[in-house]
Amino acid sequence: MIYLLENLQKMKKLILLSILVSSVFTGCKTDQKKTKVVVAEDKELTVLEKIANANGFENWKDVERIKFTFNVDRENEHFERTWLWETGSNDVTMMTRQDTISYNRKSVDSTMTATDGGFVNDKFWLLAPYQLVWDQKSFTHKHTENVEAPISKATMHKLTTVYNNEGGYTPGDAYDYYFGDDYIIKEWVYRKENQSEPNMITTWEDYKNLNGLHISMMHKRPDADFSLYFSGVEVK
Repeated sequence: MIYLLENLQKMKKLILLSILVSSVFTGCKTDQKKTKVVVAEDKELTVLEKIANANGFENWKDVERIKFTFNVDRENEHFERTWLWETGSNDVTMMTRQDTISYNRKSVDSTMTATDGGFVNDKFWLLAPYQLVWDQKSFTHKHTENVEAPISKATMHKLTTVYNNEGGYTPGDAYDYYFGDDYIIKEWVYRKENQSEPNMITTWEDYKNLNGLHISMMHKRPDADFSLYFSGVEVK
């Protein structure tokens, strides 16, 4: 009887030990499944996105309206016009000393073409780094390193964009952007219809941070008495 009881006790211990060991291994497998981590690879940003982001593009989504005055001083002449752009509705108002014109960019007819063309031009000068992302399906581009910049003669990166020959107000035009390792544009070249010789070369300077947007307020030509600049810039 004692022998039988001892055997029963031993069998109980073996059963309990078997259950315990089985539970431990089962628990380990479950834990391994729970702790399995899938690491997603970060998407490499394009040079277009890097330039835009260096200028605060990620904050554009918070902008509801932007107001700015586009100015050009050429020798003894001064030109200016002010724009108010409601970014959500795409309502635009142009204000000059002679007139005030309002329209919506979703429905531009022949009577508004000249006004809208002026807006596109002035907005491009103000927000060219963002246009690289907005317009990327409308041009081809090439990034080159270790290139001599045309004004400063410093070694920089060069990004060339050539717009498609169809669509837009200035089809086929080309732009050469010169920038450092920080992806902030320092100089650029405009070439009408992608001709080899530049039509205009200007600096990009006097950067200001306006509600997260990094904007160049001044552009000067090294070969002429010419300044293109912005004043009264408001970002809300």
